[in-house]
Amino acid sequence: MNPDFGPKRDWKLGEMGDYFRIKHGFAFKGEFFSDNGHYILLTPGNFKPEGGIKLKGEKEKYYIGEFPSEFLLKRDDFLVVMTDLTQNAPILGSPAFIPEDGKFLHNQRLGKIIGLDIEKIDVSFLYYLFNYDKVRGQIKASATGATVRHTAPDRIYAVEIELPPLPSQRKIAAILSTYDNLIENNTRRIQILEEMAQNLYREWFVHFRFPGHEKVQMVDSELGPIPEVWEVKTLGDLAVEVRRGVNPDEVDPETPYFGLEHLPRKSIALSEWGIADQIKSTKLTFRKGEILFGKIRPYFHKVGVAPVDGICSSDTIVISPKKPDYFSIVLCCVSSEDFVNHATQTSQGTKMPRANWKVLVNYPIMLPPDPLKSNFDNLVLDIVSQIQNTIHRNRNLHRTRDLLLPKLISGEVDVENLDINTSNFET
Repeated sequence: MNPDFGPKRDWKLGEMGDYFRIKHGFAFKGEFFSDNGHYILLTPGNFKPEGGIKLKGEKEKYYIGEFPSEFLLKRDDFLVVMTDLTQNAPILGSPAFIPEDGKFLHNQRLGKIIGLDIEKIDVSFLYYLFNYDKVRGQIKASATGATVRHTAPDRIYAVEIELPPLPSQRKIAAILSTYDNLIENNTRRIQILEEMAQNLYREWFVHFRFPGHEKVQMVDSELGPIPEVWEVKTLGDLAVEVRRGVNPDEVDPETPYFGLEHLPRKSIALSEWGIADQIKSTKLTFRKGEILFGKIRPYFHKVGVAPVDGICSSDTIVISPKKPDYFSIVLCCVSSEDFVNHATQTSQGTKMPRANWKVLVNYPIMLPPDPLKSNFDNLVLDIVSQIQNTIHRNRNLHRTRDLLLPKLISGEVDVENLDINTSNFET
């Protein structure tokens, strides 16, 4: 028996295979993979290391061929990753519940939990059990393969676990899910705030429906009709690229590090980052509030606002406004679809195209008169501030949940006598 486990009161020692079975997914044919369609073919890349589904925007893998209906997933189906992406991105054993019916397909690199013995184990508790480091460690140790590591149902069945009574399982799941629900709600709030900023920019600077626009005449310009007293400027008039090179041995190892892999697509909210001890070559420094633009393969649309001081990949353009009240206009411009499309069309290189700041500086930007500019800047700054505050709240929630999870799952923190509402976890 695994020495990490030991009997506690009426907790039961056993193996995962005592409580459920795992169904392999279908071997979908590569000839029917597509960049668009109705059915998203889930892969290990759609799973977060800490559990849950993540979607990848325009880079989803769709399937347009025929397939057995049993591999079309339903809402709340429970999947677990059976194959790691790479050794540097370990997600083996990562669990997730399917968020909606009739959209996602179950492929062979993922296992579906079936036949769960609900009289002995709560499904939500099982989700957190898969996120427990001692369980994950056993799953990881069960994998084989030199580069891409893979496990199998029989090996997961042999993973040793320790289960508290069902009422305690539900209390543990209720505590941990409270944190996850708060994180999810905050994430949705960030998305709404981003949409607000985009819509505001589109209304004011594309459709020219800004406050008081009814009283402003339109005049001709090189870009077509624009509001009177507005000016046509270029990105280079409003912002500069900041290049502050730094060697790995010149920074504190705990300094936040943003590689291109940390920049999300089509989101200015930079909520994930690594630390400087992971880097080996010269990087760039940036300051909180500066804009990071991923210049390699710009069509990935990786643009965001730095929530902290830190260092970033040299394949990032660090953009700083020349004046404080230019910030919002510059941010909304360089994170817009039109600008990213322009950066893509003018990028240099075939296999690894890179955006060129010397070209991008000529991109035209509308500049309204000062009162309107200040009004817009204040509105967007408030949105960005709310986004960044929410990012930090979510990181604190993540840390607290991650600290609590092993203590609760192991029984170090006893929940037996806690008065917790578990009605949502009872069947």
